[in-house]
Amino acid sequence: MKKLKKTLKITGIVLLFLIGFLFAAPYLFKSQIVSFVKKQINNSLNAKVDFKDVDLSFFRHFPKVAVALDQLQVVGVHEFSEDTLIAAKRIDAAVNIMSVIKGENMNIYSVEIDEPRIHAIVNKEGKANWDIVKTDSSVTKETGEEKPFNLQLQRYRINDGYIRYVDEPGDMDAEMVNLDHEGSGDFTADLFTLRTKTKADAVSFTYSKIPYLANTQTGIDADIQVNNKTNTYTFKTDKINLNQLVLAAEGFFQMADNYKMDIKFNAPSTDFKNILSLIPVVYQKDFSNIKTSGQAVFNGFVKGTYSETQIPAYNIHLDVKNGFFQYPDLPKPVKDINLTLKVDNPDGVTDHMVVEIPRGHIEIDNDPFDFRLLVKNPVSDMFVDAAAKGKLDLSKIAQLVKLDQGTKLAGLLSADVNIKGNVDAIQQQQFDRFNAGGTIDLSNFFYASKDYPDGIKLDKLQSSFNPKNVVLSNISGQYMKTNFAANGQINNLLAYVLKDQTLDGSLNVKADKLNLNDWMGVSTDTATQGTEAAEPFVVPNNIHFTVNAGVDEVKYDKLDIQDLSGTLEIANETVQLRNIKGNALNGTMNINGSYSTAESKKQPDISLTYDVKDLDVEKTFYAFNTVQKLMPIGQFIAGKLNSQLTMKGKLGENMMPDLGSLTGNGNLLLIQGFLSKFKPLEQIAQTLNVRELEQISIKDVKNYIEFTNGKVMVKPFKTKVKDIEMEIGGFHGFDQSMDYIINLKVPRALMGEKGNAFVNNLVSQAANKGVPVKVGDMVPIQIKLGGFIKNPQIKTDLRQTASDLATDLKQQVTDFAKAKVDSTKTAVTKAVKDSVESARKQLTKAAEDELKKKLFGKKDSSTLQNTDTTNTKKKLEETGKGLIRDIFKKKKKDTAKTGG
Repeated sequence: MKKLKKTLKITGIVLLFLIGFLFAAPYLFKSQIVSFVKKQINNSLNAKVDFKDVDLSFFRHFPKVAVALDQLQVVGVHEFSEDTLIAAKRIDAAVNIMSVIKGENMNIYSVEIDEPRIHAIVNKEGKANWDIVKTDSSVTKETGEEKPFNLQLQRYRINDGYIRYVDEPGDMDAEMVNLDHEGSGDFTADLFTLRTKTKADAVSFTYSKIPYLANTQTGIDADIQVNNKTNTYTFKTDKINLNQLVLAAEGFFQMADNYKMDIKFNAPSTDFKNILSLIPVVYQKDFSNIKTSGQAVFNGFVKGTYSETQIPAYNIHLDVKNGFFQYPDLPKPVKDINLTLKVDNPDGVTDHMVVEIPRGHIEIDNDPFDFRLLVKNPVSDMFVDAAAKGKLDLSKIAQLVKLDQGTKLAGLLSADVNIKGNVDAIQQQQFDRFNAGGTIDLSNFFYASKDYPDGIKLDKLQSSFNPKNVVLSNISGQYMKTNFAANGQINNLLAYVLKDQTLDGSLNVKADKLNLNDWMGVSTDTATQGTEAAEPFVVPNNIHFTVNAGVDEVKYDKLDIQDLSGTLEIANETVQLRNIKGNALNGTMNINGSYSTAESKKQPDISLTYDVKDLDVEKTFYAFNTVQKLMPIGQFIAGKLNSQLTMKGKLGENMMPDLGSLTGNGNLLLIQGFLSKFKPLEQIAQTLNVRELEQISIKDVKNYIEFTNGKVMVKPFKTKVKDIEMEIGGFHGFDQSMDYIINLKVPRALMGEKGNAFVNNLVSQAANKGVPVKVGDMVPIQIKLGGFIKNPQIKTDLRQTASDLATDLKQQVTDFAKAKVDSTKTAVTKAVKDSVESARKQLTKAAEDELKKKLFGKKDSSTLQNTDTTNTKKKLEETGKGLIRDIFKKKKKDTAKTGG
C-alpha cells in the first residue's frame, strides 16, 4: 500500500511538472522561436516583413504547438515599395513541438489567417508584387541542403478576408470583400481530395472594361482532386452561388510553367429571377418578396493557357425571354425583358473577342426601350455597331425599383442614337469610315440623395451626335443654389469610353452665384475643420478639355469675387488657369496659373502669375495665406496696392502650398496707405524719440521682391516720411524672422532733447573708438533690424560712409543667390532623371506595342513598323530638346535675376 501511494505521489509530481512545463515553455523558448521565424522570413523573401509579436501555445492545437504572428505586414520593394502585399491581424499555425524546440525542420500542419488584406498587382511592365520569394531560398549557401521548412498541411482557413487583384496588362480587376474560405486534406499525399468551402459578401470582376460581376454575394463548395505530381486540380460541383444564381461547373486547372485550364459552367435552373439577382440595385432591396416570371439560359467555358503572353479561349452566353419583375409594394412592373448576350473569344487572342447583343428590349410602364450592340477587334481596329431608342420617365423608377432612403429621381429621358464604324477612324479623322447620328434629350431632371441632399437639377440637356463629336447645344440647371447654363462639344467620346483614348472637348459655362465653400466642403470656421489631410486631386492623363467660364459672384473661403471670367484647360495631367479676371478686395485681379500631377501625385506642382490693381492691403493680407508670408507687414497697413507676382512650387498637406518649395519674384506698389501699430517701427520711433515714425502715411512706395527656400529678399528702395529720408532693404523669413538694414537721414529738429542726447552718445562712442564724427542738422543713422515682427531687435549706429544700401547688403544677397542656384540645380537634376525615365518608358512602350501586334493579332507591316519607329525616335528627340531648353531657360533666367 505504501509503495502504491509513493508511485501515485511521484506520478502526480511528474504530471504537475509536465503541465507547468507546458505553460512555461512558450515563454522559455519564445526568443528562439522569434529569432527562428524572422531569420527564415529574411532569408526567404525579397520584401519588408514586420509583425508585432509571436504568440506560442501548447494547448491551442494540442498535441501540436500553436505559433501565431500578430499584426503581420508584407510590403514590396523597388517599384512596389509603396504597396502592401498582405496585412493580417493574425496568422496561426500548428507545428511539430520538437521541431520548434530544436529549431530544425518546422513541420506545419494547419494555418488559420484572421482578417487578411491582400492587394495583388501586376504592373504595366508585367511584374507581379507577389513574386517575392528569393530564387535560392530553398537551398542554404553553406551546405546546399534544403532549408528547415516542411509543409505537412492538413487544414487551412481564411476568416473575414479582403482581396484585390489588379492586372494592368491583362486589363483585369477583381475584388472580394468579407471572404471566408477553408480547405482540408492530406497535402503530403501525391493524390488526395481537397474539401473546400468559400463565401464572400461581395465579389466584383471587370475584364476589358466590361463588368461581369458587381458586388455579388458568392458561395462555392467544391471537392477538388489534387494531383501533386502534375500540379493538376480537377473538380465537379453544382454548389456555386452568385446571389440567387446557382451554377454547376466542372473541369481542371493545372499549374506548371503556365496555367492550363478547361472549365465549363452552366445554370441548371432556367428561372429568370436567378439572373435578375445579379443586378445589384434590384437584389439589395427586398429581393425575396419580388414577383418574377420568364426564362433564362446561362452557360460558358474557359479553355486554354494563361501566361504572360497569352490568355485562354472563353465564351459566355446569356439568353433572357419574356422577363418580368415587380416588387409587391410598388405599383409598376418592368416587363417584356428580352435580351441575348454573347461574349466569345475562340482562341485567346484578345483582338478576336466579339461582344454582341443582337437585340435587347424592355418595357417600363408600357414605354418600350430597344437597344443592340456589336463590338469586334478591340485591339487592332475596334469596330462598333450600336443603337438605342426609347423614352424613359425617370420619376417612375421609384415605382419600379426600391431606391435608397431619401433618394429622389425625376425627369424625362429621350434617346434615339446609332453608331457604326471603326473607332480608330475617329482619331484619324477618317469620318467616311464611321457613321453616327441621333439625339439624347433630358428635361426636368432632378436627383437627390444622402450624398447630394440639395439635389442636382437640369431643366434641359440637349445633345446631338455626328461622326466628329457630341454637340451639347443647350444645358441649364441648378446645383448648390447656383443657376448655370452651358453649351459645348465632346470629341473622341467613343474612343475614350472603349479604348481609354484621350477625351477632347470644350464647354462654355455661365453662372450667377457660386459658393465654392459649399461645393468643396470648406468651412470658414477653422475650429470646425477636420484634422484629416486632404488628398490632392489627381488630374487624369487622358483628358484634354477646355472650359470657358463666366460667373457673376464667387465666394471662396473669405474671398468674394465679382464678374469672374476666364478659361480652364485640362491637358497632360495639368490644369491651366488662363486670363482669370475679376473684381475683389475693392480692386481688380488678373490671374494665370497651373496645377499639375504629372510628376507627383502626392505633391502637385503649382505656378501662379498675377497682376492686381487697387486692392485693399489689409483685406488682401487676411484673404491669402501666401500673402501673409510674403508681405507680413500687410496686416498693419490700411490702404491700397498694385502688385505683379510670379511664383512656382509644390502643394503639401491639406492642399496648402509647401512654403519651402516656393520660388518667385514680383513687385509691390503701395499707392497710398497708413502704417500703424507696427512694433519694429514703434521701437525705432521710441529709440530716436521721433514720434512721427510711430504712425506714418505712405504713398507711391514701390519695392521689388524675390523669394526662395522660405526667405523673401526685399531689394533696397527709398522713401521720405516727415522730412526723414529712408532707404530700406533686407530679408524676412516665412517664419516672420527679420534681417533688415535701414539707412536714415533724420533732422535733429525732429528728435527733441532725448533724441539729440541719444545722437550725442553715439558720437561719443565713435570718438572713444578713435573715429571722429561730425553731425550736422541731418543725422545719418543706420539701423539693423533683426528678431521677429512681434519681437523685434534693433541696433543703431552713425553711418560712417556714403555707400548705398546695396553695398551694405552684398553678403546677404550673395548667400541668397547661392541658395537660389542650389535650388535650381536640384530642379535640373530632377528634370534630367525624369527625362531619362520618360525616354526609358517610351522605348518600353514601343517594345510592348510591337509585342501586342504579334500577340493580339494586330496587322503587321513594314510601313506600320517604320512609322512607329520614326514616331518613337521623334518623341525621344523632343524629350532631349525639351530638357535642353528647360536647362538653358533656367540658366538664362537665373543669370538675368542675379545680374539685375
